[in-house]
Amino acid sequence: MATQVAVDPGWLGALRAGAIQPPLRPRVPLWAGESVIGSVEPDFLHKMALQPLSEGRHQLLKEEHPERLGWRLMGDVTISLNQLAKVLHEAGLAGAWRDEQLAVHDQFGHLKGTVERAAVRPLGITTQAVHLVGQAPDGRFWVQQRSFGKSNDPGLWDTLVGGMVSAADTLDTALLRETWEEAGLRIADLQQLRYGGRLTTRRPATDGAGAGYVIEDIEWYGCTVPEGLVPDNQDGEVEQFRLMDAQQLLDAMQQGHFTADAALILADVMKLA
Repeated sequence: MATQVAVDPGWLGALRAGAIQPPLRPRVPLWAGESVIGSVEPDFLHKMALQPLSEGRHQLLKEEHPERLGWRLMGDVTISLNQLAKVLHEAGLAGAWRDEQLAVHDQFGHLKGTVERAAVRPLGITTQAVHLVGQAPDGRFWVQQRSFGKSNDPGLWDTLVGGMVSAADTLDTALLRETWEEAGLRIADLQQLRYGGRLTTRRPATDGAGAGYVIEDIEWYGCTVPEGLVPDNQDGEVEQFRLMDAQQLLDAMQQGHFTADAALILADVMKLA
């Protein structure tokens, strides 16, 4: 049953269109062997001062052939990508350094290696995230306000829980960890945990100093937070939690107070037309 709230169709259409946007500038593929693992601006890597691999080969080769335009990463994918991430970081072209490895897949979904999280946006590498939508037994939504110290979307409102899936994670372990770290809740204590769906976003990056592009697959879940359980942030990345009813939630989303990802997920949960 659709939620009976007043929806601005123009806002909803713009929100959905904003999930899939082209890069601000043209990009070319980043190759690893015969696999495409990301994308970069054509001249972005031209002046990177990379050290040669142990056998003397260059780490990056510029591809000029019409069928292979772009840059080709040489050697072991994980080693070379992380050396590249370090160079990007030192040049001020990466996001916040997290000492966290994310999985790198090719265009067919095959795992090719891992890379430091800070480098995924400038290198156009697809990432995976997990979100949890929490509702009270009376139907109101538990939402969090992101810390004002976050590198992207500081101070905006978000789903109850949201975070990246690291290379060491499965979806289940990422959901368990993020639910505890962000909300101080144990999955076992929640009710009616269910898979909601996948949201895929493609848009220019807004975090970090580099010319980045976001490609992210978000797997989201829903649950009921039992009466008496109150979210309590554990990692310092949440300013506050709040319960909002459907109209309060929609008003805040339409006023731009929520992240785009959270608004898209919550619009789906609320079955907005």
